[in-house]
Amino acid sequence: MTNKYCDVIVVGGGNAALCAAMSAKEHGAKVLVLERAPEAKRGGNSRFTGGGFRMVHNGLEDIKEVVPELSAEDIAITDFGQYTAEKYLDDLGRTTQYNIDPELAEILVDRSTDTVKWIRKQGVKFEPQYGRQAFKVNGRYKFTSGVVVNAIGAGQGLVESEYKAIAQQGIELRYGAHVMKLLRGKEGVNGVSVVIDGVEEQIYAGAVVLACGGFEANREWRTRYLGPGWELVKVRGTRYNTGEGIRMALEIGAQSYGHWSASHACPFERYAPDFGNLEKIGAGIRHSYPMGIMVNAEGKRFVDEGADWRNFTYVKYGPIVLKQPGSYAWQVFDTQTTHLLRGEYKMRGGHKVEADTLEELVKRMEDVEPKAFLETVREFDASIKKDAPPFDPNIKDGRGTVGLALPKSNWATALDKPPYTAYSIGCGITFTFGGIKIDKTSRVLDMADDPMRGLYAGGEIVGGLFYFNYPSSSGLMAGAVFGRTAGREAALFALGKTAE
Repeated sequence: MTNKYCDVIVVGGGNAALCAAMSAKEHGAKVLVLERAPEAKRGGNSRFTGGGFRMVHNGLEDIKEVVPELSAEDIAITDFGQYTAEKYLDDLGRTTQYNIDPELAEILVDRSTDTVKWIRKQGVKFEPQYGRQAFKVNGRYKFTSGVVVNAIGAGQGLVESEYKAIAQQGIELRYGAHVMKLLRGKEGVNGVSVVIDGVEEQIYAGAVVLACGGFEANREWRTRYLGPGWELVKVRGTRYNTGEGIRMALEIGAQSYGHWSASHACPFERYAPDFGNLEKIGAGIRHSYPMGIMVNAEGKRFVDEGADWRNFTYVKYGPIVLKQPGSYAWQVFDTQTTHLLRGEYKMRGGHKVEADTLEELVKRMEDVEPKAFLETVREFDASIKKDAPPFDPNIKDGRGTVGLALPKSNWATALDKPPYTAYSIGCGITFTFGGIKIDKTSRVLDMADDPMRGLYAGGEIVGGLFYFNYPSSSGLMAGAVFGRTAGREAALFALGKTAE
């Protein structure tokens, strides 16, 4: 057992942790990052993301500050729109059924733009998120659902750029570091007990930042808190987010907070590996359901595929897939929309079938009731509004159905243009919503809402942000905002420049 000292210890190795480390260093602290994963698997869940950041922007001029490399041609063919603070807050409120902590919501929104600009200064480069958030129609792209930019290279490019930055800044980093316990002294949390290479060490610090994820990779906790069947879902990201940070904080009196029985879970490749595959990041994502229909084993539709932008429905549709007979479903498309499917559908490893007739398609699907499926498609095709506007994936086109018990509100096109393609899907979990409570300066709070001296948190470990659902690309944004805040405040506290 050895002892060591630094100003700030950051537990975790994803976007939130790296932002915390860079921020603490920026404010004068000597920083140590403890990443549980080995170097080859570093980066947490952030590495598996699309790299998108949902931020407030007022149009082209704000986007140019984040993506100064925009060409004249890019600008000419793109309508970046705008995304106001009011709209952001409304989207957060609406998707969480207004359970989101209002103070945390305002901080997330108000600091979003400045934080993305700060990340760029650390060396992360961004690009417009064409293909995921905007389609080309009549020669022009249109961004309409609040997300415009992503890190170049997606999540992998994001974390690699951030790791490069902390190396350049001289921040110490240790891999394979399994933090087991928080240490406390008279002044509060003052270090951690960590196992590295089978040897337990105690490392002391002026403050500790927890940014080591939720409990999505812990089968037992998923079943305990999310419910029966959740031990069977696929984990879209890292295998190392097992709730250790939450456990350690709760053991010393931190307050649990947020929606513990809910998570970010979405339609995902049914036969994907149990955990995210670093060789095929994103391969299992199945988010293009607004371009077709989804049916269960009984051959019946079970959601309104066009209820809203994919950004605002995919997280709540994953658990609905899990609840279907056999916990699986199929997404069905014809040639009118297959060219609009996200790139992940084209990656190897997906379970799909193709046919020139619907009768042959359902035979190849094998585990769907054929008669009911054909009847579902027939009724769906016949229900599309006769005076429906033209199909347009860049807007909520109002091209819907009438007379069905379960409508499709937008982007409804008859499945009558072969060949047909169907993808088998299950449920994939990204991160859990329950965690620990923090205040506006990212201090961890106890059961009396008092700050726990020396302890800060950011990223998925923070509860109170997301309930029931989730607006896409707000997870990385929240991790960056609260990670940056936690690093700054931890550094100031450790160096005696602020009082709690």
